[in-house]
Amino acid sequence: MLDPVHTALLVLDYQPAILAALPDGEEYGHRAALLARVEGIVSDMRAAGGMIAHVRVGFTAADWDTIPAANKSFAPVARHRLMHHEDPAVAIHERLAPREGDIVVRKVRYGAMSTTDLDRRLRERGIDTLVVAGVSTGGAVLSTVVDAADRDYRLYVLSDGVADPDPEVHRALLDHVFPTRACVVDTAELRTLLRAG
Repeated sequence: MLDPVHTALLVLDYQPAILAALPDGEEYGHRAALLARVEGIVSDMRAAGGMIAHVRVGFTAADWDTIPAANKSFAPVARHRLMHHEDPAVAIHERLAPREGDIVVRKVRYGAMSTTDLDRRLRERGIDTLVVAGVSTGGAVLSTVVDAADRDYRLYVLSDGVADPDPEVHRALLDHVFPTRACVVDTAELRTLLRAG
């Protein structure tokens, strides 16, 4: 059973610049279909009384300056001054635009909590259960799931609301890694859980 009042849907990195890295093919039923599924579940979560938390990655000049050269993932971002937080391509996708009452945070690493106050804001609202949707499965989703599991949240990963440029990584995480830390469900199963709550 899932109690929507104590549940947040985390929408990770649904930004035009990140979505553009996904193959627009059969693996996820095309980017437009992926967006439509997440848009629908955001609406259903709101209707059930759940919280929506939008997490996006974006950098200020000061953020770039603090990234060490040893950081394999983010040093190139800093070196080339990519993903500036005010760039429209780094905004939350317009189809998932935040509404009043949603949580919105900006991060500067993969995980949703390590460089934000998201954990505190969720706890203050009595949230103990997270449903994770995001891009990419091997980046933001993996980091967030591992961190949130260590913080003792009850976790659900939305199998048809996560995607990765590498289909093999995506499948391995959904089939072998996430089930050790979370319940892996699709949007239809999540709707059933919301109705039962």
